[in-house]
Amino acid sequence: MKPLVLAAGLAALIAALPVQAQNAGQIARVRSSASCPGCNLFQGDFSGLEANGLNLSGARIRQADLSLVVMNRTRFTGADLRDVEAYGGVFSSSNFARADLTNSSWVGAYLDGSSFAGATLTGANLSGARLARATGLTQRQLNGACGDASTVLPRGLSIPAC
Repeated sequence: MKPLVLAAGLAALIAALPVQAQNAGQIARVRSSASCPGCNLFQGDFSGLEANGLNLSGARIRQADLSLVVMNRTRFTGADLRDVEAYGGVFSSSNFARADLTNSSWVGAYLDGSSFAGATLTGANLSGARLARATGLTQRQLNGACGDASTVLPRGLSIPAC
């Protein structure tokens, strides 16, 4: 009986631990234009940041504000970008391969030349986004996202209306 009580107590303790919160030091590092692969940037405010060529591969960027950033040639490979707000951001030639962009907003974002091979776009709002030269995009990915008449996609692809 004691092992069962111990296991139950341990499970209750683990459940009471806080959800992994943001790491202020890592957020400050990225705000100063430094790469931070695998970092915890949860709910970070990066709005207006100009930092090109960063490596944020595998980073937890969930619920972050990337509005009006300029992050050309940035590696977001395998990053958690769920629920991100990236209104008007410039991400030319960035790599979003295998990244999770579920329920994120890229309204008016510039994503030309970016790679989306294996990325999850379920619920992503691409209204007004420019992806004309994006690579790795499939119709299946786009069927789970939404856009509008001003969304620019590679030839032969379409997107459902939001």
